[in-house]
Amino acid sequence: MLINILKAFIIGICASAPVGPISILVIQKSLSKGHKAGFITGMGACLVDTLFSVIALFFLAIAQQFLNDNRELILIAGGVTVAVLGIFMTKSDPFRKIKADSGSSSVMMKDFMQAVAMGISNPGAILVIFGLFAFFGIGSEEPHDWKLTPIIISVSLGAAVYWFLFTGLLSHFRKKFKMSSLLWISRITSIIVIIIGVALLGEGLFRVIFLGMPLP
Repeated sequence: MLINILKAFIIGICASAPVGPISILVIQKSLSKGHKAGFITGMGACLVDTLFSVIALFFLAIAQQFLNDNRELILIAGGVTVAVLGIFMTKSDPFRKIKADSGSSSVMMKDFMQAVAMGISNPGAILVIFGLFAFFGIGSEEPHDWKLTPIIISVSLGAAVYWFLFTGLLSHFRKKFKMSSLLWISRITSIIVIIIGVALLGEGLFRVIFLGMPLP
């Protein structure tokens, strides 16, 4: 059990590390608002990873069947959601009233929920979790009961540690940039998120239009 808990901790780190819309969002928040805002955003991703871990451990077969049956719809809906969130990122001014409200509970909750929405809408995120659990051999032979709780907690801790260190590093380099440079970085990261969303949408539409895959 101890070995599996350690493996789960590594899964939490590995699931958070790939560069995707969540990582780009965290980079934007960390550079524009600082360590606290970036970490809160990362914790939104951590919550999503925890949810996907529960699905991987308890409902893997059902979830895989659902993903296979609804792949095109998930790609299209996820792509639209990610692209829309990216558009909102480009239109928002990340530096407006930073000192006044970047640490308020309402702003932090908004950053947190934005990360949750982006994580849930990204079909690649749950596939990464499934792949990591399969790679480390966790889930297939584990009892599906409360004894899995330490594994789920360990995944969350791994993700939380990664985001804490990652956002801390980003906020350190934040001090070395001018405000104009940070604004350009914010805009570029927003555009990258939009491109990822459009790519997901394009793949879904390609499968429907050119490969003849039916929507559910």
